[in-house]
Amino acid sequence: MFTKATFSFLGELAANNNREWFEANKPRYEALVREPALDFIEAMKPELKKFAPNFRAEPRKVGGSLMRVFRDTRFSRDKTPYKTNIGIQFRHALGKDIHAPGFYMHIAPDECFFAVGCWHPEADALGKMREFIAKNPEQWFAARNDKKFTAQWELWGDTLTRPPRGYAADHPAIADLKRKDFVAIAPLSAREVADAGLVKLAGKRFAETVPFMKFLCKALDAPY
Repeated sequence: MFTKATFSFLGELAANNNREWFEANKPRYEALVREPALDFIEAMKPELKKFAPNFRAEPRKVGGSLMRVFRDTRFSRDKTPYKTNIGIQFRHALGKDIHAPGFYMHIAPDECFFAVGCWHPEADALGKMREFIAKNPEQWFAARNDKKFTAQWELWGDTLTRPPRGYAADHPAIADLKRKDFVAIAPLSAREVADAGLVKLAGKRFAETVPFMKFLCKALDAPY
């Protein structure tokens, strides 16, 4: 699927992030990035069914699990038109965008990783997760501290500096109630990305997060 040439292309794109270069090298993008990404997504379908049947692997060029290469520059000072990483997200069937619960893989020359959870959830979803944690702290601690989960995964994301409105500073889960992202990440090396066992590794890593993901889905009234 992915090869060393994939990383070389992404590095070249970072150094030549303009439409003229991209159009001249579009066949390489297709062969080194999009085609292997779609192959990976297709291969992940049976893996996800084993432990996350309500999450979707959709190998479409547009609107599926592969995130678009074009950057949204409307509100950014950085006007370079293309992303220099590969982003693949397996979203919940009820989710419509990257803020929904999902399993994610990030590939870039400078960093690769797996991620799961809810990144920058909307206010309503964030409120539901905080309220569910507040009412069920023991369930949350069991999911967060699961041994298979903590062996490879680490909670990550933005947090508030003070307790959110309506929550006591001495709540046993206050550190987590301050979270603005409910995301966990696990390391992934460039060598592993280019290895033939990537699909099995991704399935194994994502399966380790089942207690964490089940808790988030339950908080959002979404079937796991």
